Amino acid sequence: MGKKTWIALIILATILVIGGYVYSIIFLPNTGFSEDTKVLKIHTDESYVAILDSLESQHIVKNVKSFDLVAGWMNYKNGDKLKSGIYEFKQGMSNKDMVSLLRSGRQKPINLVINNVRTFADLCGAMSTQIELDSISLYQYFTNPENLSEWQLRKEDLFTLFIPNTYQVYWNISNEQLYDRMKKESDRFWNSDNRIEKLIANNLDKNQAVVLASIVEKESNLQSERPEIAGVYINRLNRGIPLQADPTVVFATGEYDLRRVLNKHLEVDSPYNTYMYAGLPPGPIYMPSINSIDAVVNADKNDYLYFCAKPGYGSAHAFAKNLSEHLRNAETYRAWLKTERIR
Repeated sequence: MGKKTWIALIILATILVIGGYVYSIIFLPNTGFSEDTKVLKIHTDESYVAILDSLESQHIVKNVKSFDLVAGWMNYKNGDKLKSGIYEFKQGMSNKDMVSLLRSGRQKPINLVINNVRTFADLCGAMSTQIELDSISLYQYFTNPENLSEWQLRKEDLFTLFIPNTYQVYWNISNEQLYDRMKKESDRFWNSDNRIEKLIANNLDKNQAVVLASIVEKESNLQSERPEIAGVYINRLNRGIPLQADPTVVFATGEYDLRRVLNKHLEVDSPYNTYMYAGLPPGPIYMPSINSIDAVVNADKNDYLYFCAKPGYGSAHAFAKNLSEHLRNAETYRAWLKTERIR
């Protein structure tokens, strides 16, 4: 075998070795975790170095040097290629697969849960634990007077925009995108099941319905009797009788863990004190559930003007059409409390 042949064989072998190495670092598995999948959270404006560090420290990438090489070859290191979000990596992915995923921006959506808050500030705080936006940014954007004017909303009406539910969104959703999504979902909700038409029949708009639903929510844990309670309040509104709803007084005091409303609490001068001021308070006292909203939308057509707690531990209420009947119900309940030695 001549010298030229040996040289040719050496060159070929070198090419094969280099080619095999390049193929391996591009196409062979390079994940470093044992689970089926693992997620990586990339913040807005996060640097490539920080992303690389997270991939290594969270054991997503097994050989970070080979990943870094492929990322360079695929032009991923440039700032405009670094996309924020939550990315899901599958066991056995290659460097090419992983870089392609990050370059593409194909995020894994998250479930944004909206419910069970007292104020809009509380809602912003709850959402900020689930998405990238912080609570201050959320609150400032949604309460910005210019935005509210454009949306034709008052600050007190914002709960009509956020219907309690679970929504799939991207973790790095922007304020503008969040508004657009919530507006779409809100419109879909209010325009379905003849909700608006039913409210009009009860002389209510959707903002008033949410306010009333927030009171109904706090009056009863029994979903079955909420339409009946809503009917009582609508009757009082239509007759110009103050609602005299204890939950609104609790809200007015700011003592949200208050268990019993006393005479001194009724003297708190606040537009939310429905003992002192007739009509609905200016805004909701809680984020009402869909069940409570629909209890108002489908309020019971009754002649009741009063209700109070029934004896027993079931949280049910006794309803009355007139004051004398209501006072008898209240006395029955007080007698039961005395018998049970409950103060």
